[in-house]
Amino acid sequence: MSKAREAAAGGGATAVLLRYLQEQNRPYSAQDAFGNLQRDHGLGKAAVVKALEQLAQQGRVREKAYGKQKIYFADQEQLPAASDAELRGLDGEIAARSAQLQALQQSCRQMEAELKDLSSSMTTPEITKEIEALRKDCASCTEKLERIKSATNHVTPEEKEKVCREQQLYRREWRRRKRMATELLDAILEGYPKSKKQFFEEVGIETDEDHGVVLPATM
Repeated sequence: MSKAREAAAGGGATAVLLRYLQEQNRPYSAQDAFGNLQRDHGLGKAAVVKALEQLAQQGRVREKAYGKQKIYFADQEQLPAASDAELRGLDGEIAARSAQLQALQQSCRQMEAELKDLSSSMTTPEITKEIEALRKDCASCTEKLERIKSATNHVTPEEKEKVCREQQLYRREWRRRKRMATELLDAILEGYPKSKKQFFEEVGIETDEDHGVVLPATM
């Protein structure tokens, strides 16, 4: 026998919907009830709407309107009252489900944090590309290091010290000669009606500063 015929034999859509609402014990619109029962019982939407309205008129289910939509739910007074043992069992189940919910929420937060870290991290192709670039840089540096190690023109500490001493000597001489030239020019230009810069331009004298050369501040 098909499921549609079974529904008809059991009182049709009215019996199916009444049993469904009592078993689920939660509100449903006609569209929700139709979507949930259509596959298993082959009920049409018009039959579901008519059956729900009929059950409401008979007082076997309750009906409430929210705007243009109506919802239907089992009449609580027609349901058997739960015993104290059943209520304690439900309380225990609620507590267990609440603890399970908290654990799932905590796990969800951890996963969201991990997802955020992964989203801000480099992807596998990006990491592969970065590794390849670093390997090339490493190979280039290694090659340069080998050339330096194999070079035969290294500067010894003694040679370096000698060059530094010569540099200091030339620097002192540079400063001394610059000071002498400056003092001499200042003496020559004493009372000259034009500025020193104008005089330099007229006679074609170029200074270190004209060529971007700055005398070191220290010896």
